[in-house]
Amino acid sequence: MANTATKPAAEKKLVTLRGVVESATRDRTRTVVVRFQARHPKYGKIMKEQTVLQAHDEKNESKQGDVVEVQPCRRMSKTKTWRIQRIVERRA
Repeated sequence: MANTATKPAAEKKLVTLRGVVESATRDRTRTVVVRFQARHPKYGKIMKEQTVLQAHDEKNESKQGDVVEVQPCRRMSKTKTWRIQRIVERRA
């Protein structure tokens, strides 16, 4: 019989998005705006769009204006399904 080594279970590739913290007034919750450009399906014009996410910040480290990376996680409340993975750039 051939020696077949089993590979470890493949880890899920989690999507990480980069956005700007727009609001940091709530405790351990940040409003992150992810801006992107998309082509209109019919007319082909490139349009600026944005997605607003509610992200969990366990240590309250991020402030308004910081650039952060967010990652999907388990549902923590009605609207909060993302968590801040790391702070890319701090705003002075």
